[in-house]
This record gives sequence, structure tokens and C-alpha cells, in this order.
Amino acid sequence: MDGDLIDRWHQALARPMDVGEPPVGRADGEVEAVVDRRNGRVRLGHLYQRQPLRVLTPTPATGEPLTLVVSNVSGGMVGGDRYRTAVVAEEGADLLVCGQAAEKVYRSKGADTEVTVDLSLEAGARMEWLPQGTILFDGARLQRRTTVDLAAGAQFLAGEILVFGRLGMGEVMRRGRLHDRWRLRTQGRLVWADALVLDDDIGGTLDHPAAFNGARALATVVYAARDAADLLSPVREVLAGHADTGVRTAATVWPGLLLMRILGADSAALRRAFGHCWSWLRAAALGRPATLPVLWQI
Repeated sequence: MDGDLIDRWHQALARPMDVGEPPVGRADGEVEAVVDRRNGRVRLGHLYQRQPLRVLTPTPATGEPLTLVVSNVSGGMVGGDRYRTAVVAEEGADLLVCGQAAEKVYRSKGADTEVTVDLSLEAGARMEWLPQGTILFDGARLQRRTTVDLAAGAQFLAGEILVFGRLGMGEVMRRGRLHDRWRLRTQGRLVWADALVLDDDIGGTLDHPAAFNGARALATVVYAARDAADLLSPVREVLAGHADTGVRTAATVWPGLLLMRILGADSAALRRAFGHCWSWLRAAALGRPATLPVLWQI
């Protein structure tokens, strides 16, 4: 990489969070990737990875962009672990970043699991950010920060699912801590800031009628681009088609940003609604096949 690219790379991957060294025996995983476009071909121009995080590059299906699959080979996260993922999509690059499996955050004896995500899209770049979701065990403690920086003309589609407990085992997350923070900037201007903070009596918040009202899973979908407002009415129709499945949905828009939320007591029903919404949106907004990645089949 040339000197200018290295300078931009270090600026994009600046680390404002200095939390010191992780406890002995804990994971300290990291992925740094730069995707560029050279001679009309999108390619992975730079990759750094440190265990237990790994990046897989499967051959994309017809109509799909360059795909990066982020895998945590440790099998889950525990208190004191630190994970950082940073992806830069250079000018004109087109890619999908997804997870290999749902991430599990195990019960902690006191320390937080810390996750940092930094995503940067240069002019005209397009990125889908699609992890497979996060399952919070009872007693888990997660602190996650996601920062997105978009240049002019970039398109960004992101989604995340939070499941509060091992619902298939009959477990609901009753105690623990969650601090999930998003910051999204377009051309250096903050256009969306979001933070979900749950601490101590999480079960009470999940049950409270003025909060989650019995929901055990939460999904968020964000689309940032100039045409975001044009998709509000049709995406509401897509979400309304799942009203009889017990999930609750909502969508709203700001200039250049479309935001969707899905709440449900049944994580499987919520995942189906999320998948339908995502499949429709990626086709309508990005011109891609109206389907989830193979790894994401529901």
C-alpha cells in the first residue's frame, strides 16, 4: 500500500478506547481489512487477523459482491475478552461482511466483554454489515461500540439481532449488563447516535410493559444512503406482513437514514421477520438478490 493509503488506514482505525491489556487467559482478537477496487475488480487489498478472529472469503454466488465472513474460532465470548473488527471499503468498493454463526456471550464473574467495530466507506462504496446475531447468556456482561463513517455517495446496510438468554433451553437473561452503542456519521457529520443500556435487573426491564413488554429478542436494521426516505412506506408494508406472528415492528426515517426495529418473544419468528426485511431491502436498495447469504438461511 502507498503512503497515503497507509495514512488513511491508520486514521480510520484509530483506537479511542484504551482499556489496557486483557486479563491473562482471555481472548484479544482483531480483524483489520481494506477492500479496494482496482481495474474494475473489487478485491481484498489488505488483511490483518489475530486469533480467535478469522476471516473467510468464500466464492460469492451469482449476483453477490465480494464476501468476508468473520469467524470467532473460540466458540464464544467470556468476561474480559476483547474483540475488534475494522473494515474499510475504498472508493467504489462493493462488499458484504457477515458472521459465520451467532455470537454467544457467556456468564461473567464480573468483567465485561468488550467489542469494538469500526466501519469506513469511501465515496461510492457499498457495504452490507450482517452479523448472525448475539445471544446473551444469563449473567453476561457486554460492552459494544460500533462506529460507521460514510463518505459522499456511499450506501450502508446494517443489521443486528440481540437474544436475551438461551431461549431454546428455557433460559431468560435476568441479570448482567449490556451497553450497545452506535455512532453513524456521513461526511463527518453525526446523523445517528443510539445506545441501549441494560444493567442489573435486566429481566425486570424485559418484562416491564413500558419497556420490552415480554420481548426476548430485539432486531435493528439501518440503511444509510441518499434514497433512504424513498423506502420508508414499502418497508413498513414488508414488516406489517409479520404482525400475525407475534413480533412488533416499527420503521422511521431521517434525512439519509432509514431505521427499523423488531421486537418479539419468539426469537425464531423475529429472525424470520428480520430475514424477510433484509432480503427485500438489499434487493430494493442495492440491486442484489432478494435472499440472505447461504450461511444465513432460515
